[in-house]
Amino acid sequence: MTSSRVRAARLEGRGWLNTGGRALDLESLRGKVAVLDFWTFCCINCLHVLDELRPLEAKYGDALVIVGVHSPKFEHERDPQALAAAVERYGVEHPVLDDPNLTTWDAYAARAWPTLVVIDPEGYVVSTMAGEGHVEALDAIIGDLVAAHTAKGTLDPEGSPYVAAPPADTPLRFPGKAIELPGGDVLVTDSARHRLVRLAPDLQTVRARIGSGERGRADGTAEARFNEPQGLVLLPEAVAAQVGYDLVVADTVNHLLRGVRLADGAVTTVAGTGRQWRMDGDTDAALDADLSSPWDLAWFEDRVIIAMAGIHQLWSFDPVAGTAAAYAGTTVESLKDGPLDQVWMAQPSGLAVARTPAGERLWLVDSETSALRYVEHGRMHTAIGQGLFDFGHVDGPAAEALMQHPLGLAVLPDGRVAVADTYNGALRAFDPATGNAVTLAAGLAEPSDVLALGERIAVVESAAHRLVVPALDEAAVSGRHHRVTRKRTKVRPGALRLEVLFEPAAGQKLDYTYGSPIQVTVSADPPQLLAEGAGKGEELGRDLVLAEGVERGVLQVVAQAATCDAEAEHPACHLTRQDWGVPIEIAEDGVPALRLVLRD
Repeated sequence: MTSSRVRAARLEGRGWLNTGGRALDLESLRGKVAVLDFWTFCCINCLHVLDELRPLEAKYGDALVIVGVHSPKFEHERDPQALAAAVERYGVEHPVLDDPNLTTWDAYAARAWPTLVVIDPEGYVVSTMAGEGHVEALDAIIGDLVAAHTAKGTLDPEGSPYVAAPPADTPLRFPGKAIELPGGDVLVTDSARHRLVRLAPDLQTVRARIGSGERGRADGTAEARFNEPQGLVLLPEAVAAQVGYDLVVADTVNHLLRGVRLADGAVTTVAGTGRQWRMDGDTDAALDADLSSPWDLAWFEDRVIIAMAGIHQLWSFDPVAGTAAAYAGTTVESLKDGPLDQVWMAQPSGLAVARTPAGERLWLVDSETSALRYVEHGRMHTAIGQGLFDFGHVDGPAAEALMQHPLGLAVLPDGRVAVADTYNGALRAFDPATGNAVTLAAGLAEPSDVLALGERIAVVESAAHRLVVPALDEAAVSGRHHRVTRKRTKVRPGALRLEVLFEPAAGQKLDYTYGSPIQVTVSADPPQLLAEGAGKGEELGRDLVLAEGVERGVLQVVAQAATCDAEAEHPACHLTRQDWGVPIEIAEDGVPALRLVLRD
């Protein structure tokens, strides 16, 4: 976080959403505390920030204006219609600037998704911070600005530039995931309407709805509430009889798992506290565990596996024992295979189980690396995918095939894996026997899940608000290979000093109750970029050594610091956590040190 008396840069882009057609500028924000939220709708951290901002918008009313500056990563995110859909899908209730060419992003020197910039009522930038988890700091800054400018007479607390879009009228709204129920009905998460919908086998007739349809958290029957639910999994009959519910729902934005009894639609919370995961816990009791954006579920190895998109891990949940714990992944956001406790993932978002005479295999789509991966015999493997910054629509041998932010998948009767290649608008198929990928259907509107219904393949066509059985026309597509490029920091070859700058917020201190309150994890893409210095440590500073022969790459740093209230009788605990992907280029005229601000 930085503070200086600098004039805010112009807000430039292709257009505006949620303003009733009006183009905003800095003059129109004069008299308001403004927070620019640089986001991209693929990014789970950005989605977390959207939810962190909601209580601040409610608290400060029209004195505060949040302006979302949409700065896309994936090619699909440059589509203005896709952005408009995302704004509705995620319930964004503030103006959004469409910045497809990163003009405003560059003007504010943003380097990470998300980045937040606070502008005072006179048009000066007073604070910049990257990442999520800054609610308390933002609240303090905004509160101070509101008080100071009220006293100064420069605050205008009335009137808002936000204009709500008219509500849509479709049976489903941005459905997420679906499962087949005994008897042939299909249950789908109606994500933007915060409920579950039971459909007849024709995939159109509504049999029943579960949940009130209002955003929130409540157990019960008619009064039950969800918050953007996604994945679903049926429990084996014997397990369901023992625990008293038939299926589990990933209640994504609530950071919960919910159990549902199909006979009467009764909903109960079975895992999670409702708090977002920030650090390793000391309990495996499911109801005491903090989760982070659970996105999909599967029954594998006699337990529920959770695609924990928010922290780039897989978790497991045992409904009978009532326990939950990490299953795979380190929380580092990248692509690395190997033993489950050492792998790296990036927003795992879809799960499916293949059952063969040789045993079980858990398939997953890892959306931010645009990868198709699988777990077998305690190890993770990548079938398709090249990393965080490579994507496209390319069929053929697995080593050459590319996808673009896939969110769902299913195992077909012939053993192939069907993938909802979301941002390519395609249904893809990968054959493990041949190692080849093909396209089965194209022109779909953000498909988010796939169902194998006997001989039919059904797709959750999320942005078309329906389930559909597409006409299949198997073909090989050889599209473009896209690579995300970001400005690189030039660093000197050899020794490189890394410093993570951190200062506890006012009234807080570092908490040494359970050992060191600092944890910094450093890795690289490609891994051979680092000759020395990779791994976890308990110091904010670290000496790295860059390997010879590698000219460029990305340094990945995850830092967290635990603090507690300094003077309170019953001090509250806090965790500040941030991850960075820093593109670097080795050059003799580069800098000898990198400094990253966790908070100042």
